[in-house]
Amino acid sequence: MPAKLPVNFFSSTSPVVDFFLGQLDHAELVRRDSEITLFFFYAPWCGQSLAAREDIEKVASSLADQVLFVAINCWWNQGKCRKQKHFFYFPVIYLYHRSFGPIEYKGPLNAVYIEQFVRRVMRPLLYISSPSRLQRFLSSYEPGVLGYFEFNASPQPPGYLTFFASALHSLNKDHLGTVHFGVITDKLIAKEVPLTNSGSVYLHRHVNASLLFPHKAMNYTAENICRWASENQETFIRWLRPHGGKSLLLNHELKKGPALLLFLPFDPLAEDQPLVDEISSLALAYNRCNRSGPGGGGETSPPTAPFPPAEPSPIAQSPCCNTVVLPPQPPAISRTHNVCELCVNQTVGVQPSRLGGLPCSFFQIEAALDSFYLKERTFVRVVSRTAARCSNFLSSYSPFSYYTACCRTVDGGLRSLLFGSPETPPPLPPDVAFSSRGKSWGEEPPRPMPHIEERRGLLSDGAVTGLSCRTNKTLNLYLLDSNLFWTYAERLGAPRLPPTKEFAAIVDLKEEAHFVLGQSRALGRPHLETFIQNYSVLYSPLKRHLTGSQRSARFGAPHRIREVTTDTFQEVVLTSDKDVLLLYYAPWCGFCAALNHVFIQLARILPENFVVARVDASQNDLPWEFMTDHLPNILFFPRQRKDQSVKFPEEFPATLPNLLKFLLRHSSPPSSGPGSQPHLQECRVSLLEREIRQLRAEIQALREAQASLRAQLAEARKEERRLLQETRVLRKQHEALQSQREHLQALCDRKSRELRGLAGKLQELAQASKTLLAENALLKVLLASAAEGEEGTTEEPDSGPTREEGSLSLPAAEDDGDSARLEATIASEHGRENWTEQPT
Repeated sequence: MPAKLPVNFFSSTSPVVDFFLGQLDHAELVRRDSEITLFFFYAPWCGQSLAAREDIEKVASSLADQVLFVAINCWWNQGKCRKQKHFFYFPVIYLYHRSFGPIEYKGPLNAVYIEQFVRRVMRPLLYISSPSRLQRFLSSYEPGVLGYFEFNASPQPPGYLTFFASALHSLNKDHLGTVHFGVITDKLIAKEVPLTNSGSVYLHRHVNASLLFPHKAMNYTAENICRWASENQETFIRWLRPHGGKSLLLNHELKKGPALLLFLPFDPLAEDQPLVDEISSLALAYNRCNRSGPGGGGETSPPTAPFPPAEPSPIAQSPCCNTVVLPPQPPAISRTHNVCELCVNQTVGVQPSRLGGLPCSFFQIEAALDSFYLKERTFVRVVSRTAARCSNFLSSYSPFSYYTACCRTVDGGLRSLLFGSPETPPPLPPDVAFSSRGKSWGEEPPRPMPHIEERRGLLSDGAVTGLSCRTNKTLNLYLLDSNLFWTYAERLGAPRLPPTKEFAAIVDLKEEAHFVLGQSRALGRPHLETFIQNYSVLYSPLKRHLTGSQRSARFGAPHRIREVTTDTFQEVVLTSDKDVLLLYYAPWCGFCAALNHVFIQLARILPENFVVARVDASQNDLPWEFMTDHLPNILFFPRQRKDQSVKFPEEFPATLPNLLKFLLRHSSPPSSGPGSQPHLQECRVSLLEREIRQLRAEIQALREAQASLRAQLAEARKEERRLLQETRVLRKQHEALQSQREHLQALCDRKSRELRGLAGKLQELAQASKTLLAENALLKVLLASAAEGEEGTTEEPDSGPTREEGSLSLPAAEDDGDSARLEATIASEHGRENWTEQPT
């Protein structure tokens, strides 16, 4: 059955020319008459082609007077497009700028993004006509390439077309258009860059020295200019536009290191982007390692500029102090303080300055805080309230010889310290100083780290400038359009329907953690600076954001297994007064699904003081100490001893008897009284006996089923052996028939060849016989005619005139008789010949 002819993909009134029969040759002819042409290759069945159709029509309606829009059905099997193009996906968008192309568009299939790319292809070069435009071009956060050409001498200066083609090459390699190209024609404006010679190409960079294209070292071609600009550009912030399919773009970028992902609404066609400019200036300051350099983006340092002078060594500086917030102490240990003033003293024997001195820099406090954290666990001595100075010096193996720590308790002002509030803290109790007693604390469980707190933020003012070069936690900054990729933000912890789609998160793939900027704070530079600074310090105060599924614990009373999420983990597992058995699972885990019936049976037989729960580990983040690296996994949290959780042994199968033994072994609390223990043991013994009886019955049923299956298996094996024997007999018969068939086929072929040869010979003999018979008959006729003529001549030698006259009609009659006789003779000879050829 022939395929149906395709129909129009675009309506007849659409500004898009639709070659729905795949007429690629006609499309090429139409393209020659237009300066800018867009080819939209589609497949009628493709959902993305159908979704992009409306966006293409919007762009065509906006640019129909400047761009020719052509749609080609590249799926119709009889069309030339299907025969000549071999696309692996649809739709495909090509742009042609006169003879240059195709330039493939790989961005979002959104009308504003497509129109922005088409406009970039229409005008790949930005004309710099005034110093203000030059300043705006150089202050852009995107890399910029400038070319200077004098149009006074000729309408097309040497090298201009090559520079124009390099801008199109850049768009072809990078559909985001990261590198912008501009052209200067005024000599006075060119001197401000500075560019003096016509044909010079200049790459502007904000931090490193700007470059001129090396005409002597590289050939002046469009490919070389594009590659040179791409290799030497500075990119402090990147736009990410992940593909809708299986794209590894995010994974590739996150593997480079910690990333700050900024989601903000973006309009590509808008001329001014104040929020993007503000974030870009922050990214530039963050990556500007030369802090003494200019703060603006328009100035550039010369290539031979020396490095800034190094800061003086910390040894020669005066003492500095930082506030340290201590973590909560376990209930077993009492503490009379929660905030300490840590002062670094770089000279041996010098008394520390008063508390509240100059704040320390990041590198000054790093090693001292590490050593202080170790010694803080062994504090013993209380200093008088009237002590104005810290008199206890603690030695540590670090670049800092001595430091002191004076500690005090802050009841209500700790939160204000965390956020840098200028409010006055409440009255302070007696100060406490630490000293080391050489006491080992390796056996103690790990506790949270203390972190540094400044009076007005964690770092001093302006500390974000060049911070990427002063910390080993350098961030890569990325921008994402929240109008297109808000689902990524939701997965990181953003609300589903926020009033403003602005969100910021730091993702550390190596540490498997991410941190979220509070939704109450606007996505502006001050909050982003504080966010970056808090992440960059040694002991960051940022808390790992735990993302959980929105699914509530709807497995209530009717369900025996509780569904735990990130939000309910604390309530259901940690603070519950019951024993909790927790199963870690994932929907895609087949082994996890196999344990469902086991846990359902377990939940039915356990008493009410046990809770059987499960958590989807693929959708819910938990604190580090409760995460797992494989599935399924089973953890037991005994009541009143949640910190003594036990993992089910992996070497044992997760069966009902093994799980009951595991629970009975680890659920017994420490001995509290002599009377309650025997009763508890009796209950457990009776419960275990009941389970054993049920298991024995199940084992007996399984044994009977096993015997039945063995009998069936024996019958099946006998049948299998019989079938194998029959198969071997049939295979031998088949082989014998096959060989006989081949022999008969060969004999038939030989006889056929012999018969064809004999038939040919018989045909030749028949032709020869026919020829000889004809010749023989002719000779006989001639001989008979000759004999009759001789007889007539001898009988009437003398004949009168009257006989001659009368004989005038005789030759004709004689001729007729001769012809008749000749024909009769030939017929008789043929009959005889035919008779002789018949087989006897």
